[in-house]
Amino acid sequence: MNEIHDDLDAPAPGSISLGLWKRIIGTALQDRRSAVQLVGGGIGIAAIESARPLLNAAMIDEAMAHGMGERFMWLAGAWAVLALCFGAGVFLFIRAAGRISAGLAFTLRERAFARLQELQFGYFDRRPTGWLVSRVTSDCGKVSGIAPWVILDTFWATTIVSGSAACMLWLDWRVAVWMILLLPMLAALAVLFQSRLLKSSRLVRRSNSRITAFLSEGIAGVRTTKSLAREGAADDEFVVLTTEMEVHSMRNSFQSAVFVPVVTSASFLGVAIALWRGGLRVETGEMSPGTLVALMQYALLFTWPIIDVSQRVVDLLSAQAAAERVQSLIDTVPTIHDSEAVRAQAEDFSTARITHITFENVSFEYVAGEPVLSDFSLEARVGDTIAFVGPTGAGKSTVVNLAARFYEPTAGRILLDGVDMRERPLAWHQGRFGVVPQSPWLRNTSILENIRYGRLDATDEEVKAAAAAVGADSFVDGLEGGWGFVAGEAGERLSLGQRQLIALARAFLKDPDVFILDEATSSVDSETERTIQRAVDRVLAHRISFVIAHRLSTIRRATRIVMVDGGRIVESGTHAELMRARGKYHDLYAQQFVEMRERAVLDVHE
Repeated sequence: MNEIHDDLDAPAPGSISLGLWKRIIGTALQDRRSAVQLVGGGIGIAAIESARPLLNAAMIDEAMAHGMGERFMWLAGAWAVLALCFGAGVFLFIRAAGRISAGLAFTLRERAFARLQELQFGYFDRRPTGWLVSRVTSDCGKVSGIAPWVILDTFWATTIVSGSAACMLWLDWRVAVWMILLLPMLAALAVLFQSRLLKSSRLVRRSNSRITAFLSEGIAGVRTTKSLAREGAADDEFVVLTTEMEVHSMRNSFQSAVFVPVVTSASFLGVAIALWRGGLRVETGEMSPGTLVALMQYALLFTWPIIDVSQRVVDLLSAQAAAERVQSLIDTVPTIHDSEAVRAQAEDFSTARITHITFENVSFEYVAGEPVLSDFSLEARVGDTIAFVGPTGAGKSTVVNLAARFYEPTAGRILLDGVDMRERPLAWHQGRFGVVPQSPWLRNTSILENIRYGRLDATDEEVKAAAAAVGADSFVDGLEGGWGFVAGEAGERLSLGQRQLIALARAFLKDPDVFILDEATSSVDSETERTIQRAVDRVLAHRISFVIAHRLSTIRRATRIVMVDGGRIVESGTHAELMRARGKYHDLYAQQFVEMRERAVLDVHE
């Protein structure tokens, strides 16, 4: 089970992060029209609610003193108008809140996904896919679901509390003072629960991330799980994760369940105070019954926003963990990026090409203190096909990953035509490379579109020509739908050999200056391998190419073979030169030759 390290869930402050929410709410308010409707609707209904008890008081006193005469009917008409305005205000702010929520979700997801496209390979090496998916989906949804209501309640609560307090002071300042004295107690209760709710909310979100990551891995590796009969073990791991989620969720729910009733109970003290103090004044004739009813309504109006804001504090604390993660992703600065000076000259490289690559005393570490390459030096020019061989973990893939600038050297330099690659635009650099990995990734779309992904403006004829160049068209006609055949998720409806042919065609279509073939023919039959090899020989004639291969028969025609071991070059030369040297390459080739002969003999006897 992949664990998400604690540094991916950095500690949060013990209260609401005002700076964080200010940024998010600022993003939400970019839709000016909806923001005005939301704020205007909230203030409008708050003003109407503040005015309605006064109207109610006037109607009660008028009915008791003079009956339901003409003045009462005018008051009733005004009450109806207020009700209609109230309904219009509610419609406006709910519609505006929906627009702001949808717009904020779009903006956060777009920014998060855009940042993921910019981040270096190293960022993804230690973060499970499910963890990243959760940031862009559920976390963005949670944040966008709460932000509009925070905005609304801020203005609504401010207006209605201010209005209610002013009206109570006008009606009877003695009762109003008692009500206002409740505010510090309600605020103290809110502060008391904040840190506990935030802590439990973060634990819930962390557990959710782990479950999402485990599910993503489990679904992707379901065939391996079944083939190894590990369903029971996988289920046990999932039960552990969901149990952890259940415990944290129940604690969070309990804290929320306690918080809201406590604050609500405290707020009802206001009604009791109004009834007590106002009732005494009605008994002595100092206050009319209508005024008493109005004061009781204002007592509720005065405390309802406190209750609502208290609940919103709970929601805000619950969403803060998600907000921190989303904003943290958006704010992550790529470690591999262009300087301002390089960005300023990016357009100058639109037609530039790479003709010469030099590794100059390059060292690299994925983990500090654990070198993968040490003092590595190499030159490659147009027309060179350099094959890297060596044991697993020797550093072969690291060399080509550094050349493509998926990572950057820990020490030393990589020069492109004599200039440090960091002085060239990253997008241009990587755009000049064509990479065919050992396990190619395909999109869940047609074969035609999968190849066209190498160059989106390519015509159908150009796509098919690229496929023909590598022999991929030989199997396409036999598929249902031909070029329109949908490859399936990650290309699962095709064999690995077919996926490699499509990936090769996709890279050819890109017309790169530098080709990287990472075990590109490892899973195809001998005839397909020969077809690919002939295509490779034609296409790579005027390019720099790096080839990684364990099957040494595929690299005999390389202009240079580099034996890598322990992150260093131990041998270098043509196939003939290395065989005459009778070193490590000779031994490795001889061993593979013997194994191939043994397999051939076994195949004959079978």
